[in-house]
Amino acid sequence: MEKHRFDSLGLSPEILKAVAQLGFEEATPIQSAAIPVLLAGGDLVGQSQTGSGKTAAFSIPAIEKVDPNSKAVQVLILCPTRELAEQVADEVHQLTAFKRSIHSVPIYGGASYDRQLFELKKGVQIVIGTPGRIIDHLERGTLKLDQLKVAILDEADRMLDMGFRDDIQKILDATPDERQTVFFSATLSGPIKQLISRYSRDAKTVAIERKDVAAPDIEQFFYEIPPRGKTQSLIRLVDFHAFRLGIIFCNTQRMVDELADALLAQGFSADRLHGGITQTQRTRVMNKFKNSEFEFLVATDVAARGIDVDALEVVINYDLPHDPEDYVHRIGRTGRAGRKGMAATFVTGRDIYKIQYLEKFTHSRIRRATIPTPGEVEGKRSEQMFTKVQSLLASGSFSDQTQYTDRLMEQGYQATQVCSALFSLLLGQTSGEDVPTNQKNQDFPIELQANEGFAQPKGFKKGSQAPREISQGDKPGFKAPFQKGKPTKFVKGFKKDRGPRY
Repeated sequence: MEKHRFDSLGLSPEILKAVAQLGFEEATPIQSAAIPVLLAGGDLVGQSQTGSGKTAAFSIPAIEKVDPNSKAVQVLILCPTRELAEQVADEVHQLTAFKRSIHSVPIYGGASYDRQLFELKKGVQIVIGTPGRIIDHLERGTLKLDQLKVAILDEADRMLDMGFRDDIQKILDATPDERQTVFFSATLSGPIKQLISRYSRDAKTVAIERKDVAAPDIEQFFYEIPPRGKTQSLIRLVDFHAFRLGIIFCNTQRMVDELADALLAQGFSADRLHGGITQTQRTRVMNKFKNSEFEFLVATDVAARGIDVDALEVVINYDLPHDPEDYVHRIGRTGRAGRKGMAATFVTGRDIYKIQYLEKFTHSRIRRATIPTPGEVEGKRSEQMFTKVQSLLASGSFSDQTQYTDRLMEQGYQATQVCSALFSLLLGQTSGEDVPTNQKNQDFPIELQANEGFAQPKGFKKGSQAPREISQGDKPGFKAPFQKGKPTKFVKGFKKDRGPRY
């Protein structure tokens, strides 16, 4: 599909200035096709994948239609989740940066009614919200849509899947018949087509081919592993590649909580995001993650469409999603802003047969890979440490510590022994703490159960706060600290070079 420059689309100087400030010159295919239709006043049905620029495609023409002299609500954007509503509201705010008289407000469940009421009473022209909270304000009489010009349904298919059909109909019935109606949906199922037929007039369909659905810079891999080996596999994969910023997706809230606890117990800086935590917590977690204050975000699909972190290194599908659309939205979080990205998917049992379908759906190759063994992980860490020390020696930017080496050599130790001891300390391989030799070639020597946070030995007393030795039969394992009810706390200066966790 042909692309155009923004300055050729007939936009106002204020919008062009805002777009330039965001660093964009050329419109994406969906923007090039949708903006002229919407500026002309026609209804539209848009089909495009995440990351295609669809938010600006419907937001820019909607903003252009707002009368800044009127304080009535003139544009309504419905979103399926709070995260997506926040993301859309943020983009609308940036696009209206130079239209000082135009104001917008996000309205969604879990946020304070008082603030929303204050903004609505003050007068806003653009409302972005979730169906449930919009209905609440309509019934309270605190939101009026009698002067609405544009109604936009973003990710309409997802809203119907979440059971919002009746709410959507009730909201649209409360708007003027002559409004402009815009549907954006990844799929056009029967119920979606019924809504389009009922609430739009001669809508033009603009579709982006699905062959663009998977970003070319995303390396996709799948790992076939036993169900009880997933947590251990995750730890090895992360340690081997030395990932420092990633998202791990699970299918349920319970699994998110259990996996997050397991990662914290093994020394990772991680946090969680799902629909079961409060909106205040979710906002705090997202802000910390965007600022790279912790390494891994464990999340459900409720967060998949509201996360926008350019430096994301990896997306890991701990659970294979049920819907291929969700797979696309998940992996679309990485490989942004010209960076390389990696997507890793764990499959167990019959899930292996779903990989071919995902490849067909995404028009991309998902390559089979194997989880690194403990020996391979240790070898990679050792080589990385050797390279660091070698670079430090070459640069000469280290302080003189010869007094310590001299003292040790005076005691009869050789220089090679001193260096070996120091490397052992750096790599966490001192006596009693390293990986036992009889375990190094086993694929899954110790399974850290996600549903228990980490493995518990037979006879372990629940609530114990002492370090525990994790074992398998008579084989010694390693120790992991545990304090009931007290999450691991990470402070400034958190040590990134961890020891082995397998």
